[in-house]
Amino acid sequence: MKEDIYFMNIALKEAEKAYFENEIPVGAVIVENGNIIAKAHNKREKSHSVLSHAEILAIIKANKKKKDWRLNNCVMYITMEPCPMCASAIKQSRISKVVYGCSSNDSNNLKIINKILKNDFFSPPINIKRNILNEECSKIIKQFFANKR
Repeated sequence: MKEDIYFMNIALKEAEKAYFENEIPVGAVIVENGNIIAKAHNKREKSHSVLSHAEILAIIKANKKKKDWRLNNCVMYITMEPCPMCASAIKQSRISKVVYGCSSNDSNNLKIINKILKNDFFSPPINIKRNILNEECSKIIKQFFANKR
């Protein structure tokens, strides 16, 4: 639990970077054996790409660092529940555990990502841990959208 809080705080720092860049404030960190191998935040506006979610960018960085598309035994910390696109990328990358801060409050999203991340014939299930630093992760998202209105 202490380790989860430590790495989620680093993901929150990434989310803060996104916030100050006028991006949806989501941050992601990938950890292997207690060491950070990648971190990223949303950059859709800056990159003009729908693919520039924090999770996807962190996966790309981790793949380059490891020189492998497989991220076996890695843990991803995300400030917000992943969208279906990111959940699919997480599953394909073989990340073994996802820890996230807050939910999107979209029950359909949660059903979809649970279906994507659950066990199938080709890959092991992904361990999911929810609501780590939930208040802090929710606050930055709510603040961002309140400022947009």
